[in-house]
Amino acid sequence: MTIAVTGATGQLGRIVVQKLLGKTSAHDIVALARDPAKAANLGVAARAADYTNPQSLAAALAGVDKLLLISSSEIGQRATQHRNVIAAARQAGVSLLVYTSLLHADRSTLDLADEHRATEADLKASGLPHVILRNGWYTENYTGSIGGALVGGAFLGSAGDGRIASAARADYAEAAVAVLTSAAHEGKTYELAGDHAYTLTDLAAEISRQTGKDTPYKDLPVAEYAAVLAGVGIPEGFAKAIAGWDAEVAKGVLFDDGRQLSQLIGRQTTPLADTVAAALKALV
Repeated sequence: MTIAVTGATGQLGRIVVQKLLGKTSAHDIVALARDPAKAANLGVAARAADYTNPQSLAAALAGVDKLLLISSSEIGQRATQHRNVIAAARQAGVSLLVYTSLLHADRSTLDLADEHRATEADLKASGLPHVILRNGWYTENYTGSIGGALVGGAFLGSAGDGRIASAARADYAEAAVAVLTSAAHEGKTYELAGDHAYTLTDLAAEISRQTGKDTPYKDLPVAEYAAVLAGVGIPEGFAKAIAGWDAEVAKGVLFDDGRQLSQLIGRQTTPLADTVAAALKALV
């Protein structure tokens, strides 16, 4: 049984490959990446696979039984890129395609959801056996800003009191591995989120507790937050997008209490405190 992972050199893909190695032989794992040389240290076979190049995808998927399609990072091009992968997987006779979508993609008000909805529809129309993993936010999306918060004296955002049921990236990777290496998942859609929701005020309080430095959460109007992000070097368009996502978070778009993620991985999701601690350790 050959399992291939797209985006294998990315932050999620690398963890998936590492966890797969604990479940199956390295000979049965294929890392797919635009530049396979970057996957040389993963300990598995690597093949060139470019979402925008159908010919590369056809060759990359030869002999693959199960495929994890990690959603592209190129917002605005995702639907077309994913469609290319789905077509190649169908042509290659892939027996199961697992796709990383977005939490509650069918009703999410995040603008990111549109392309995920399109891909989910393409999957269903393809006739390919598939599983949809609707991933919530990675806790690291927020803990990556801890360094700047400590320097600036406050954790900034526009999420208000929105409750965020995020989980560590490794939790989502483990869920993907569970689906790829066990039976009875075909045709299912999983809403994956952390067990314990928090607000950005809670996150700031945890940062303060662990560092001993008072770092409050400061809620900003969306335009002001976007300007701050642009001021520290984030491209203006992306800065506006991030601030806009936070505004939707304030409305509860990232909250879920179904605990399907912990059920899939057989343990509680990683506590917020642990991910904060890891982020602080990385700053040292």
